[in-house]
Amino acid sequence: MTEPKAQLTETAPASRKMRAAVLVMLAVAVVGIGIWLAWRPQAAQVQGIVDAREYRVASKVTGRLAEVLVAEGEKVTAGQLLARIDSPEVLAKQAQADAAVQAAQSQADKAETGARPTDIAAAQAQWRRAAAASDLARVTFERINRLANEGVVAGQKRDEARTNMVAASEAERVARSQYDAALSGVRVEDRRAAAAQAAQSRGAAAEVAAARSETQIIAPASGEVGRRLAQPGEIVGAGYPVLLLTEAQAPWVTVTLREQQLKGVRVGSQFVGDVPALNQEGIAFKVSFIAPAGDYATWRATRQSEGFDVKGFEVRLVPIKPVAGLRPGMSVLFDWPQ
Repeated sequence: MTEPKAQLTETAPASRKMRAAVLVMLAVAVVGIGIWLAWRPQAAQVQGIVDAREYRVASKVTGRLAEVLVAEGEKVTAGQLLARIDSPEVLAKQAQADAAVQAAQSQADKAETGARPTDIAAAQAQWRRAAAASDLARVTFERINRLANEGVVAGQKRDEARTNMVAASEAERVARSQYDAALSGVRVEDRRAAAAQAAQSRGAAAEVAAARSETQIIAPASGEVGRRLAQPGEIVGAGYPVLLLTEAQAPWVTVTLREQQLKGVRVGSQFVGDVPALNQEGIAFKVSFIAPAGDYATWRATRQSEGFDVKGFEVRLVPIKPVAGLRPGMSVLFDWPQ
């Protein structure tokens, strides 16, 4: 009965040593696995935000917003009429410009046409009248001159007749010049000046017409109407946005990376991301744009004595295939390689 007790006392320390060795081995394995998990190269998760090009639709004229023809969230096409602005000042300027164009064009037509037939006939009649008066003054002078030579009349009469003859001859020359001017029409310089005035007035009218066209707000691109920034009846200034228009059909994802994360990243590189909002995984994206981010995206060194400031870079990725429901503001998660 004493031998079994001795065997039990001998096996108990051995089993305790074995259990201790197993525990030590398990502890070493756990520590080793932890060290391997901590130091192994692994991908870091990077969050990107979906964005799209946004237009602030505005007009170049000041006026009262008459009506908005689209609703928030409505899809529109490029060139579609979105809203109208009421501007009485533009209408008044257009009326003035149209009247100025008509007046200037009439002057140009008058200069190009020349004198009317009735004006030419009147100038011709004046010239013939002056010519007849000149002939009479000449004949009268010849008669008085003979009588003065014979001593019948005084020399004063002859001098008066000579003066009348010279005046009548000059009057005939003036009337003939007026008749020739009526025949030749307006001078070339005057015609050019009238044509230039007409062109200037047409340019002013075109400027007013362009301002009037700005009273109709047109969609600059196809997209989705966002927020309405003005209501009908309100006064909107030149350049003040009335609507926001987003090209929701062409989104991209923007991520900000440290420069150490840019290794192997270039335009055309492809990455796979998940969209939690759509519950979709494995969506392929392609890098389309890389640029340094602003100073706000620069990571500063934790110590002034060592390290350096790490620059941030903006990277844009576009989906290789259209993703239904992908909208600006959604998050996209990437497993970015280190």
